[in-house]
Amino acid sequence: MPEQALDIEIAVDGGAVAGRLSVPDRARALVLFAHGSGSGRHSPRNRAVATSLQHAGLATLLMDLLTDAEERTDMVTSEFRFDIVLLAGRVAAAIDWARAGGTPAAGKIGLFGASTGAAAALIAAATRPYATSAVVSRGGRPDLAGDALRKVRAPSLFIVGSRDDIVLELNRHALARMSCEKELAIVPGATHLFEEPGALETVSTLAASWFTGHGTHGHGTHGTGEGG
Repeated sequence: MPEQALDIEIAVDGGAVAGRLSVPDRARALVLFAHGSGSGRHSPRNRAVATSLQHAGLATLLMDLLTDAEERTDMVTSEFRFDIVLLAGRVAAAIDWARAGGTPAAGKIGLFGASTGAAAALIAAATRPYATSAVVSRGGRPDLAGDALRKVRAPSLFIVGSRDDIVLELNRHALARMSCEKELAIVPGATHLFEEPGALETVSTLAASWFTGHGTHGHGTHGTGEGG
């Protein structure tokens, strides 16, 4: 169980975004979560992954990427949820907040992105190369990160379900554009949301292994599937 679990706010242009920071005893690193379109810090799937990471000794920050006012507007217009540059700026702001003393576990920072949030995490990793130790994407859309893919230096793991055909192909193409340490882990039988029995647990295990291996003990190779 986390030693500390705090509701926090991070100042951004236009207001503030809310987050839930959980810091287990002797946390070795911090993992920031970037959620997919229309989701936020209450995402049940990312909360489940975060709990597993906490048990692995990692602090987690589940955060909204939109302010309350933006969220209200987005519920009607959907105009912000696909603004990848805006979302990436929010992830970068969280990195800056953590490194400025927001949490004692911020010496090593990993980024976990889901769906469109994966693109935001990758862009943030490209703009904060010395602050980002590792990136994990769950069913992500890394292709939306565009030219930032070539600038990512953090070891990056893309986790995709074997039955998520279109996203799987997009992930393969995105990986081909990256020059950092990278790997594609394919979860057998899983679809986009990893709702199948045991699928999300596999995601959590892969993510914990990647973050602990690259975020606290140097580089290594973890997961199953295709390396790069």
